[in-house]
Amino acid sequence: MRAMSKPYPFRLFANLNAGTPGTVVLPESGFRRARAEITSWPGYAETPLRDLPAVAAEAGVATVRLKDEAGRFGLGSFKALGGAYAVAQVLGAELARRGVAANAGSAALVAGTHAAATRGITVTCATDGNHGRSVAWGAQRFGCACVIFVHATVSQGRADAIAAYGAEVRRVPGNYDDAVREAAKVAAAEGWFVISDTSWEGYTTVPVDVMQGYRVMAEEAARQWAGPPPTHVVIQGGVGGVAAAVSVQMRATWAPPPLLVVAEPDRAACLLASAEAGAPTAIAGDLDTLMAGLACGEPSLLAWQELARGAAFFMAVPDEAAVDCMRLLAGQGIVAGESGVAGLAALRLAAADPAARAALGLGPDSRVLLFSTEGATDPELYQRLVGQGAEHG
Repeated sequence: MRAMSKPYPFRLFANLNAGTPGTVVLPESGFRRARAEITSWPGYAETPLRDLPAVAAEAGVATVRLKDEAGRFGLGSFKALGGAYAVAQVLGAELARRGVAANAGSAALVAGTHAAATRGITVTCATDGNHGRSVAWGAQRFGCACVIFVHATVSQGRADAIAAYGAEVRRVPGNYDDAVREAAKVAAAEGWFVISDTSWEGYTTVPVDVMQGYRVMAEEAARQWAGPPPTHVVIQGGVGGVAAAVSVQMRATWAPPPLLVVAEPDRAACLLASAEAGAPTAIAGDLDTLMAGLACGEPSLLAWQELARGAAFFMAVPDEAAVDCMRLLAGQGIVAGESGVAGLAALRLAAADPAARAALGLGPDSRVLLFSTEGATDPELYQRLVGQGAEHG
């Protein structure tokens, strides 16, 4: 059965460097530490892997399964795995540097064992919403101060959700990348610690911790997958952190790994532009996409090192296709935010297009793994786009 997605325009780019050898971006030892720590946190629970037989039938493939992150730690997105873990790692390292504690783990931080010291430490980041919420939640949980920078178009609902965890929220003009630069500048002047989910020359340690946290989601999905392994994985882009984490975990789990497709908003497709250029490439402009969590103009350096060889295709999809997918999933009782459906939008558009279908090798035996990376993290916007309220906030 052919997919019934409306024929919106999209861009698909085949990565000719896919499969070439490269550097190890996320070592297995670091992932084992991250997994042990995160799974020990109060409130940790695996998120569900949902079977979507109607979507599979529509797309003309054997199986479509969706990792649903709407319930993750009550924060509504997979970001809870990365930012909060990186906060704990930074605090542990700083307490060791100050001679307060040699090896302060999450349990000691949550217990407030070193509260007198951690209260004097400030973490910060820029955010489109979800990462900042995770960092603020982590700061509250582990006992340090937090300042989050948001740019002009971040909704007030998302800013309020961050402030609810005790963080100071500062709004700055410009786009996400401008907020990243402002956070870095103020942190350098104030002696704060930047907990960024993107990396650049000279700043890689924290983003590695963030991505290792994200791998927990991918590892859960791989473990929950029953039957023959997926042939295709479609994952959201943004700066590339989660896509790189998924790419690494798929290669660590299955040989040969599934074909990886990275999906981005067509108004913020910096990874596709980088693939076309053959090097990390920034795109300018206001990055005005509904998929706010993916409104990023500059790829993460580390993430790109993985995706430059791990991703087989890059795909840019329009906002309208994402809204259709939000409504489609809502009709099946699944709450997915606008950034959470980019992968599903890419699958439906590609499956409906004969050339893209052939390029991706989609057929009746294909098995596709998708990630709904967020629930209704902006309930007001979700209501407006879908026409009904959400169970998750």
